[in-house]
Amino acid sequence: MKMSKLFVQTLREFPNDAEAISHKLLVRAGYIKKLTSGIYSYLPLMQRVIAKVSKIIREEMNAAGAQELLMPFVQPSEVWEKSGRWEVYGKELARFSDRHGNKMCLAPTHEEVITSVVSGTFTSYKQLPVNLYQIQTKFRDEIRPRFGLLRGREFIMKDAYSFHTSQESLDEEYENMARAYKRIFERCGLETKMVQSDSGAIGGSVSHEFMVLTSTQTGENDVFYCEECDYSANSNHAVSILNVEETDGAKFGYSEEKLVDTPNVKTIEDLAKFLKIDSNCILKAVLYVADSKPVLVMIRGDREVEETKLLNAVGALEIRPATSDEAYEFLGCEAGYLSFLGIDKNKVKVIFDKSAKGMKNFVVGPNEPNKHLVGYNFKEEYDFIDVALVKEGDLCPRCKKPLKVTRGIEVGNIFQLGTKYSKPMNATYTDENGQDKPFIMGCYGIGVTRTAAAAIERYHDDFGIVWPKEIAPYHVDVVPVNTEDKEQMEVALKIYNKLLDEGIEVVIDDRSDRAGVKFKDSELIGFPYRITVGKTISEGLVEFKDRKTGEVEKLGYDEVVEKCKELLLN
Repeated sequence: MKMSKLFVQTLREFPNDAEAISHKLLVRAGYIKKLTSGIYSYLPLMQRVIAKVSKIIREEMNAAGAQELLMPFVQPSEVWEKSGRWEVYGKELARFSDRHGNKMCLAPTHEEVITSVVSGTFTSYKQLPVNLYQIQTKFRDEIRPRFGLLRGREFIMKDAYSFHTSQESLDEEYENMARAYKRIFERCGLETKMVQSDSGAIGGSVSHEFMVLTSTQTGENDVFYCEECDYSANSNHAVSILNVEETDGAKFGYSEEKLVDTPNVKTIEDLAKFLKIDSNCILKAVLYVADSKPVLVMIRGDREVEETKLLNAVGALEIRPATSDEAYEFLGCEAGYLSFLGIDKNKVKVIFDKSAKGMKNFVVGPNEPNKHLVGYNFKEEYDFIDVALVKEGDLCPRCKKPLKVTRGIEVGNIFQLGTKYSKPMNATYTDENGQDKPFIMGCYGIGVTRTAAAAIERYHDDFGIVWPKEIAPYHVDVVPVNTEDKEQMEVALKIYNKLLDEGIEVVIDDRSDRAGVKFKDSELIGFPYRITVGKTISEGLVEFKDRKTGEVEKLGYDEVVEKCKELLLN
């Protein structure tokens, strides 16, 4: 491809509305162009990256025994009503009516459709198991689309669905898909970690995410992991072992229950300082509104609520922190002094976090302004549920070693759905005894466009994108320093044509721009290797640069072609 013909326009500045580095670089390097909020055109460079990621996915899914199909992007409400998700999925489901008044939606996912495809087609246990997949555009009407392709409204995804007659068969396919995913991401040049996760709107009992580990500056989720064993989990699923021996207020002189004045002391930090006590000896109250109903969380003062855990614990669709006015409305007291004590538990649901279990002689709000109870102990037995966010340094639930945390970007997920969709949709097969049984299902997704964006989040520098060579749009950029120099252009074209003949994906920058402009564009776009044809041709040499390492060599014309073959074809 000649650079003068390539449909690409690089920009000098980052777009003002971009936050994530992948978003900034993809726009500036001419890979994508925004159409409207959360919706982008994939320009030729991006389309080549998407095609490469998709090719790797297809090859590995096919090798793993899955079969490709393509399902409708527009779906009727009927299948969603059968599964029970039409009303509960949320506003991310883009609903509309066609000209006949039929209720329809744009597909955010395909569990309902694939279940209807298999139902009535695979009727016998002898036809199972089967795994069907597609690579297709999806649409989720995110309330705040952010980070470009990492959280857009329209995106490309590979989704696969397996159907089984037993849990054992599902377990086997789940492991088969996990191995396939590892191969896919390795071939894309990405190091991933498989972590326990929340199933979210998809549902199911077991789920894992494949996360590209980035750094504390980038990434969208915290990933907690143990270096001593293989435990790892997303923050919305991570658990830890807490030290309860140090949560006795008696060591601070509060062994007797009494009400004390704490004027204008509303935060845990101020309360701990005022009472000269550790925050882990304070039982904190945090009020939420879940589906318009109040939920009061009682949690140890040094811990924070993990809202996805809480959402699942109360079985709600949406959850948010309560306002000050709602604190008065539901509990009759201002925030900072709230408590489970003396409230009508028929009107306010109370959740006790596991961190509160084992606390003794602790401090708690009395639902009375400017006062706190000290030296309090639970008067009855409560159910303690894990709704807390894990902290770095907490003890691993498996080996009790300290947990570490890093940032990660989800690029894939796998779920054990069980009969969540087959039962309500009456999707059955006939078993060996002639009995109708619901399919046992699995679900396996990979974000194609998200994988490309995650690669940039992981691999970039101050000059631009540093693509893994496996998914780079082109592998080699041949740059003649002066296109007006006949000899330089002859050598550049000679190398370019030799690389083309070898099947290497190569660009020649035949533009009349200054060399500095060409070099900057080359690094911004992220071509893995650059061959510079300049004045050294008088010595029979050209310059070969590795974009990733920055290493530069001077090589002969034939040597540089062999170097490229060695790096790209072996």
